[in-house]
Amino acid sequence: MAGSTIGTLFKITTWGESHGKALGVVIDGCPAGLSLCEEDIQIYLNRRKPGQSSISTPRKESDQVEILSGVFEGKTTGTPISLLIPNTSQKSSDYSEIASYYRPGHADYTFDAKYGFRDYTGGGRSSGRETAGRVAAGAIALKLLKELGISVTAYTKSIGPVSIHEDHFDLDAIYTTATCMPDQDADSRATAYLKDCMQKKDSCGGVIECLVKGLPAGIGDPVFEKLDANLAKAIMSIGAVKAVEIGDGIRVSSTVGSENNDAFYCSGGAVLKKTNHAGGILGGISDGADLILRAHVKPTPSIFSQQDTINKSGENIQIEIKGRHDPVIVPRAVVVVEAMTALTLLDACMLNMTARVSYLKDFYQKP
Repeated sequence: MAGSTIGTLFKITTWGESHGKALGVVIDGCPAGLSLCEEDIQIYLNRRKPGQSSISTPRKESDQVEILSGVFEGKTTGTPISLLIPNTSQKSSDYSEIASYYRPGHADYTFDAKYGFRDYTGGGRSSGRETAGRVAAGAIALKLLKELGISVTAYTKSIGPVSIHEDHFDLDAIYTTATCMPDQDADSRATAYLKDCMQKKDSCGGVIECLVKGLPAGIGDPVFEKLDANLAKAIMSIGAVKAVEIGDGIRVSSTVGSENNDAFYCSGGAVLKKTNHAGGILGGISDGADLILRAHVKPTPSIFSQQDTINKSGENIQIEIKGRHDPVIVPRAVVVVEAMTALTLLDACMLNMTARVSYLKDFYQKP
Protein backbone atom coordinates (compact mmCIF):
# COMPACT_ATOMS: atom_id res chain seq x y z
CA MET A 1 0.00 0.00 0.00
CA ALA A 2 1.38 3.36 -1.04
CA GLY A 3 0.66 6.55 0.85
CA SER A 4 1.66 5.66 4.40
CA THR A 5 4.65 8.03 4.39
CA ILE A 6 4.67 11.83 4.74
CA GLY A 7 7.47 14.37 4.98
CA THR A 8 10.68 15.19 3.08
CA LEU A 9 13.47 15.63 5.63
CA PHE A 10 11.49 14.79 8.78
CA LYS A 11 9.75 11.75 7.33
CA ILE A 12 7.34 9.35 9.03
CA THR A 13 5.79 6.04 7.99
CA THR A 14 2.88 4.67 10.02
CA TRP A 15 1.95 1.00 10.02
CA GLY A 16 -0.56 -1.41 11.57
CA GLU A 17 -4.30 -2.09 11.69
CA SER A 18 -7.07 -1.52 14.22
CA HIS A 19 -7.29 -5.19 15.25
CA GLY A 20 -3.77 -6.31 14.40
CA LYS A 21 -1.12 -7.12 16.99
CA ALA A 22 0.16 -3.57 17.13
CA LEU A 23 0.43 -0.18 15.45
CA GLY A 24 3.44 2.00 15.13
CA VAL A 25 5.54 4.51 13.26
CA VAL A 26 9.08 4.90 11.94
CA ILE A 27 10.52 8.42 12.02
CA ASP A 28 13.45 9.10 9.70
CA GLY A 29 15.36 12.37 9.77
CA CYS A 30 15.10 13.31 13.42
CA PRO A 31 18.32 15.17 14.31
CA ALA A 32 20.67 13.66 16.85
CA GLY A 33 20.89 15.09 20.37
CA LEU A 34 17.23 15.62 21.25
CA SER A 35 16.42 14.44 24.77
CA LEU A 36 13.66 11.85 24.36
CA CYS A 37 11.99 9.21 26.51
CA GLU A 38 8.78 7.23 26.25
CA GLU A 39 6.97 9.56 28.68
CA ASP A 40 7.54 12.48 26.27
CA ILE A 41 5.44 10.57 23.74
CA GLN A 42 2.99 8.94 26.15
CA ILE A 43 1.48 12.23 27.35
CA TYR A 44 0.21 12.86 23.81
CA LEU A 45 -1.01 9.31 23.25
CA ASN A 46 -2.95 9.55 26.52
CA ARG A 47 -4.90 12.45 25.04
CA ARG A 48 -5.87 10.35 22.01
CA LYS A 49 -6.58 6.96 23.57
CA PRO A 50 -10.15 5.61 23.80
CA GLY A 51 -12.34 4.87 26.80
CA GLN A 52 -11.66 8.04 28.80
CA SER A 53 -15.16 9.54 29.01
CA SER A 54 -18.84 8.88 28.44
CA ILE A 55 -18.61 10.50 25.02
CA SER A 56 -15.88 8.23 23.63
CA THR A 57 -15.83 4.58 22.60
CA PRO A 58 -15.75 2.18 25.59
CA ARG A 59 -12.86 0.29 23.98
CA LYS A 60 -10.06 0.28 26.55
CA GLU A 61 -6.54 0.61 25.19
CA SER A 62 -3.54 1.72 27.23
CA ASP A 63 -1.76 2.84 24.04
CA GLN A 64 1.53 2.26 25.85
CA VAL A 65 4.39 3.27 23.56
CA GLU A 66 7.73 1.52 23.36
CA ILE A 67 10.83 3.03 21.73
CA LEU A 68 12.54 0.27 19.74
CA SER A 69 15.36 2.22 18.09
CA GLY A 70 16.94 5.59 17.47
CA VAL A 71 17.49 6.61 21.12
CA PHE A 72 20.60 5.95 23.20
CA GLU A 73 21.14 7.07 26.79
CA GLY A 74 18.10 9.33 26.58
CA LYS A 75 19.03 11.16 23.38
CA THR A 76 18.15 10.68 19.72
CA THR A 77 21.02 9.24 17.66
CA GLY A 78 20.04 10.59 14.23
CA THR A 79 19.07 7.11 13.06
CA PRO A 80 15.47 5.97 12.39
CA ILE A 81 13.24 6.01 15.48
CA SER A 82 10.83 3.09 15.61
CA LEU A 83 7.85 3.25 17.97
CA LEU A 84 5.54 0.34 18.89
CA ILE A 85 1.99 0.62 20.29
CA PRO A 86 0.43 -2.80 21.03
CA ASN A 87 -3.29 -3.47 20.58
CA THR A 88 -4.68 -5.10 23.72
CA SER A 89 -8.49 -4.82 23.47
CA GLN A 90 -9.56 -6.18 20.09
CA LYS A 91 -13.07 -7.59 19.78
CA SER A 92 -13.02 -8.73 16.17
CA SER A 93 -16.24 -10.74 16.64
CA ASP A 94 -18.11 -7.41 16.80
CA TYR A 95 -17.28 -6.95 13.12
CA SER A 96 -17.74 -10.48 11.72
CA GLU A 97 -21.09 -9.77 10.09
CA ILE A 98 -19.92 -6.66 8.21
CA ALA A 99 -17.65 -8.80 6.03
CA SER A 100 -20.63 -9.31 3.74
CA TYR A 101 -21.82 -5.69 3.37
CA TYR A 102 -20.65 -2.09 3.10
CA ARG A 103 -21.22 0.33 5.97
CA PRO A 104 -22.48 3.80 4.94
CA GLY A 105 -19.86 6.52 5.49
CA HIS A 106 -16.98 4.03 5.82
CA ALA A 107 -14.21 2.99 3.44
CA ASP A 108 -15.54 -0.59 3.14
CA TYR A 109 -16.73 -0.24 -0.46
CA THR A 110 -13.77 1.83 -1.68
CA PHE A 111 -11.24 -0.61 -0.17
CA ASP A 112 -12.96 -3.50 -1.96
CA ALA A 113 -13.05 -1.48 -5.19
CA LYS A 114 -9.29 -0.82 -4.98
CA TYR A 115 -7.84 -4.04 -3.55
CA GLY A 116 -10.49 -6.68 -4.20
CA PHE A 117 -10.78 -7.49 -0.48
CA ARG A 118 -10.45 -5.75 2.86
CA ASP A 119 -9.67 -6.18 6.55
CA TYR A 120 -13.18 -5.71 7.95
CA THR A 121 -12.19 -5.98 11.64
CA GLY A 122 -12.47 -2.50 13.06
CA GLY A 123 -11.84 -0.90 9.69
CA GLY A 124 -8.33 -2.32 9.39
CA ARG A 125 -5.91 0.23 8.03
CA SER A 126 -8.64 2.86 7.49
CA SER A 127 -9.53 2.84 11.20
CA GLY A 128 -9.04 5.91 13.35
CA ARG A 129 -6.57 3.82 15.39
CA GLU A 130 -4.03 4.37 12.62
CA THR A 131 -3.64 7.90 13.99
CA ALA A 132 -1.89 6.58 17.11
CA GLY A 133 1.32 6.37 15.09
CA ARG A 134 0.88 9.92 13.84
CA VAL A 135 0.43 11.22 17.38
CA ALA A 136 3.53 9.37 18.58
CA ALA A 137 5.62 10.90 15.79
CA GLY A 138 3.97 14.28 16.33
CA ALA A 139 5.05 14.25 19.96
CA ILE A 140 8.67 14.24 18.81
CA ALA A 141 8.03 17.01 16.27
CA LEU A 142 6.31 19.10 18.95
CA LYS A 143 9.29 18.71 21.24
CA LEU A 144 11.69 19.81 18.50
CA LEU A 145 9.51 22.80 17.63
CA LYS A 146 9.46 23.81 21.29
CA GLU A 147 13.28 23.94 21.15
CA LEU A 148 12.82 26.49 18.34
CA GLY A 149 10.34 28.57 20.35
CA ILE A 150 7.34 27.40 18.32
CA SER A 151 4.17 26.18 20.05
CA VAL A 152 1.26 24.26 18.48
CA THR A 153 -2.07 24.09 20.34
CA ALA A 154 -5.25 22.50 19.01
CA TYR A 155 -8.68 22.46 20.66
CA THR A 156 -12.34 21.81 19.90
CA LYS A 157 -13.97 24.95 18.52
CA SER A 158 -17.43 23.47 18.08
CA ILE A 159 -19.44 20.25 18.41
CA GLY A 160 -22.70 20.15 16.49
CA PRO A 161 -24.48 23.47 17.15
CA VAL A 162 -22.39 24.29 20.26
CA SER A 163 -19.41 26.65 19.83
CA ILE A 164 -16.90 28.05 22.28
CA HIS A 165 -17.06 31.75 23.20
CA GLU A 166 -13.88 33.83 23.23
CA ASP A 167 -14.96 35.53 26.48
CA HIS A 168 -14.83 32.13 28.23
CA PHE A 169 -11.58 30.95 26.63
CA ASP A 170 -9.53 28.90 29.12
CA LEU A 171 -6.47 27.17 27.64
CA ASP A 172 -6.14 24.76 30.58
CA ALA A 173 -9.68 23.47 29.97
CA ILE A 174 -8.51 21.80 26.75
CA TYR A 175 -6.85 19.13 28.86
CA THR A 176 -9.59 18.70 31.47
CA THR A 177 -12.89 18.83 29.58
CA ALA A 178 -14.26 15.68 27.91
CA THR A 179 -14.81 17.63 24.69
CA CYS A 180 -11.36 19.29 24.67
CA MET A 181 -13.13 22.64 24.56
CA PRO A 182 -11.32 25.63 26.14
CA ASP A 183 -14.67 26.77 27.52
CA GLN A 184 -16.30 25.04 30.51
CA ASP A 185 -19.79 26.32 29.68
CA ALA A 186 -19.61 25.17 26.07
CA ASP A 187 -18.28 21.81 27.23
CA SER A 188 -21.34 21.28 29.44
CA ARG A 189 -23.72 22.20 26.63
CA ALA A 190 -21.86 20.06 24.08
CA THR A 191 -21.85 17.06 26.43
CA ALA A 192 -25.62 17.37 26.89
CA TYR A 193 -26.07 17.58 23.12
CA LEU A 194 -23.92 14.46 22.60
CA LYS A 195 -25.87 12.47 25.16
CA ASP A 196 -29.05 13.38 23.28
CA CYS A 197 -27.42 12.16 20.04
CA MET A 198 -26.50 8.89 21.73
CA GLN A 199 -30.06 8.38 22.98
CA LYS A 200 -31.23 8.86 19.40
CA LYS A 201 -28.60 6.32 18.19
CA ASP A 202 -26.92 9.06 16.19
CA SER A 203 -23.62 10.96 16.05
CA CYS A 204 -22.36 14.45 15.23
CA GLY A 205 -19.39 16.35 13.84
CA GLY A 206 -17.54 19.51 14.77
CA VAL A 207 -14.60 21.83 14.19
CA ILE A 208 -11.05 21.66 15.54
CA GLU A 209 -8.99 24.85 15.61
CA CYS A 210 -5.19 24.90 15.79
CA LEU A 211 -3.11 27.89 16.85
CA VAL A 212 0.64 28.14 16.13
CA LYS A 213 2.72 30.78 17.89
CA GLY A 214 6.37 31.68 17.35
CA LEU A 215 6.63 30.56 13.72
CA PRO A 216 8.99 33.03 12.00
CA ALA A 217 8.29 34.63 8.64
CA GLY A 218 9.74 32.88 5.60
CA ILE A 219 8.75 29.25 6.17
CA GLY A 220 7.20 27.49 3.18
CA ASP A 221 7.45 27.82 -0.61
CA PRO A 222 5.56 29.84 -3.22
CA VAL A 223 4.28 27.20 -5.69
CA PHE A 224 3.57 23.49 -5.19
CA GLU A 225 5.08 23.27 -1.71
CA LYS A 226 3.06 26.12 -0.21
CA LEU A 227 2.90 25.89 3.57
CA ASP A 228 -0.90 26.13 3.58
CA ALA A 229 -1.16 23.51 0.82
CA ASN A 230 1.00 21.06 2.75
CA LEU A 231 -0.89 21.75 5.96
CA ALA A 232 -4.17 21.15 4.14
CA LYS A 233 -2.90 17.83 2.77
CA ALA A 234 -1.65 16.73 6.19
CA ILE A 235 -4.89 17.64 7.96
CA MET A 236 -7.12 16.25 5.19
CA SER A 237 -5.23 12.95 5.49
CA ILE A 238 -6.93 12.48 8.87
CA GLY A 239 -9.80 10.12 8.07
CA ALA A 240 -12.82 12.11 9.23
CA VAL A 241 -11.71 15.59 8.10
CA LYS A 242 -13.75 16.93 5.17
CA ALA A 243 -12.57 20.55 4.97
CA VAL A 244 -9.61 22.70 6.09
CA GLU A 245 -9.52 26.48 6.55
CA ILE A 246 -6.56 28.83 7.02
CA GLY A 247 -7.25 32.19 8.67
CA ASP A 248 -10.67 33.51 7.67
CA GLY A 249 -11.11 30.46 5.45
CA ILE A 250 -14.37 30.33 3.51
CA ARG A 251 -15.39 33.74 4.82
CA VAL A 252 -12.98 35.40 2.36
CA SER A 253 -15.29 34.50 -0.53
CA SER A 254 -17.92 36.95 0.75
CA THR A 255 -15.68 39.86 1.72
CA VAL A 256 -13.87 42.64 -0.16
CA GLY A 257 -10.16 43.32 -0.54
CA SER A 258 -10.15 46.43 1.62
CA GLU A 259 -11.47 44.30 4.50
CA ASN A 260 -9.53 41.12 3.83
CA ASN A 261 -6.05 42.61 3.34
CA ASP A 262 -3.89 42.71 6.48
CA ALA A 263 -2.13 46.09 6.84
CA PHE A 264 1.57 45.96 7.76
CA TYR A 265 3.36 48.21 10.23
CA CYS A 266 6.73 48.31 12.02
CA SER A 267 7.25 48.35 15.77
CA GLY A 268 10.64 48.11 17.42
CA GLY A 269 12.18 46.93 14.17
CA ALA A 270 9.69 44.07 13.79
CA VAL A 271 7.29 43.71 10.86
CA LEU A 272 3.75 43.20 12.19
CA LYS A 273 0.19 43.14 10.89
CA LYS A 274 -2.81 45.07 12.19
CA THR A 275 -5.13 42.11 11.48
CA ASN A 276 -4.63 38.44 10.63
CA HIS A 277 -7.29 37.49 8.10
CA ALA A 278 -4.61 35.51 6.21
CA GLY A 279 -4.05 33.25 9.22
CA GLY A 280 -0.27 33.69 9.23
CA ILE A 281 0.43 32.62 5.63
CA LEU A 282 0.83 34.79 2.50
CA GLY A 283 1.74 33.33 -0.90
CA GLY A 284 2.34 29.92 0.67
CA ILE A 285 4.96 31.34 3.08
CA SER A 286 4.57 32.17 6.78
CA ASP A 287 4.37 35.89 7.55
CA GLY A 288 5.34 35.82 11.23
CA ALA A 289 1.81 36.23 12.61
CA ASP A 290 0.00 33.49 14.50
CA LEU A 291 -0.86 30.61 12.18
CA ILE A 292 -4.52 29.64 12.49
CA LEU A 293 -6.15 26.63 10.86
CA ARG A 294 -9.42 24.79 11.32
CA ALA A 295 -10.39 21.20 10.50
CA HIS A 296 -14.04 20.35 9.87
CA VAL A 297 -14.79 16.82 11.07
CA LYS A 298 -17.73 14.74 9.87
CA PRO A 299 -20.09 12.83 12.21
CA THR A 300 -18.94 9.36 13.25
CA PRO A 301 -20.23 7.06 10.48
CA SER A 302 -20.80 4.11 12.85
CA ILE A 303 -24.25 4.77 14.28
CA PHE A 304 -26.61 2.29 15.94
CA SER A 305 -29.80 3.31 14.12
CA GLN A 306 -31.03 1.37 11.09
CA GLN A 307 -29.41 2.29 7.76
CA ASP A 308 -29.84 1.32 4.11
CA THR A 309 -26.90 -0.21 2.25
CA ILE A 310 -25.95 -3.07 -0.07
CA ASN A 311 -24.15 -6.37 0.44
CA LYS A 312 -21.28 -7.72 -1.66
CA SER A 313 -23.80 -9.46 -3.93
CA GLY A 314 -25.36 -6.10 -4.82
CA GLU A 315 -28.56 -6.68 -2.88
CA ASN A 316 -30.29 -3.81 -1.06
CA ILE A 317 -30.36 -4.48 2.68
CA GLN A 318 -30.90 -2.73 6.02
CA ILE A 319 -28.34 -2.92 8.83
CA GLU A 320 -27.83 -1.96 12.48
CA ILE A 321 -24.14 -1.58 13.33
CA LYS A 322 -22.78 -3.19 16.49
CA GLY A 323 -19.50 -2.71 18.36
CA ARG A 324 -17.83 0.14 20.27
CA HIS A 325 -17.88 3.56 18.62
CA ASP A 326 -17.40 7.24 19.47
CA PRO A 327 -20.56 9.37 19.20
CA VAL A 328 -18.22 12.18 18.08
CA ILE A 329 -14.69 11.94 16.69
CA VAL A 330 -13.68 15.54 17.39
CA PRO A 331 -12.25 15.40 20.97
CA ARG A 332 -9.89 12.49 20.24
CA ALA A 333 -8.89 14.03 16.90
CA VAL A 334 -7.72 17.29 18.54
CA VAL A 335 -4.28 15.90 19.34
CA VAL A 336 -4.10 14.30 15.87
CA VAL A 337 -4.56 17.73 14.26
CA GLU A 338 -1.91 19.08 16.61
CA ALA A 339 0.48 16.28 15.61
CA MET A 340 -0.03 16.61 11.86
CA THR A 341 0.41 20.39 12.07
CA ALA A 342 3.65 19.96 14.01
CA LEU A 343 5.01 17.34 11.59
CA THR A 344 4.33 19.61 8.61
CA LEU A 345 5.84 22.71 10.24
CA LEU A 346 8.98 20.94 11.43
CA ASP A 347 9.63 19.49 7.99
CA ALA A 348 9.15 22.95 6.44
CA CYS A 349 11.53 24.52 8.97
CA MET A 350 14.20 21.93 8.22
CA LEU A 351 13.80 22.40 4.46
CA ASN A 352 14.14 26.16 4.93
CA MET A 353 17.76 25.73 6.02
CA THR A 354 18.70 25.42 2.33
CA ALA A 355 16.73 28.48 1.15
CA ARG A 356 19.70 30.90 1.15
CA VAL A 357 23.42 30.65 0.49
CA SER A 358 23.97 32.72 3.63
CA TYR A 359 22.37 29.97 5.75
CA LEU A 360 24.91 27.46 4.45
CA LYS A 361 27.80 29.88 4.86
CA ASP A 362 26.78 30.72 8.43
CA PHE A 363 26.93 27.05 9.31
CA TYR A 364 29.91 25.78 7.28
CA GLN A 365 32.18 28.78 6.81
CA LYS A 366 35.22 28.76 9.10
CA PRO A 367 35.62 31.82 11.33
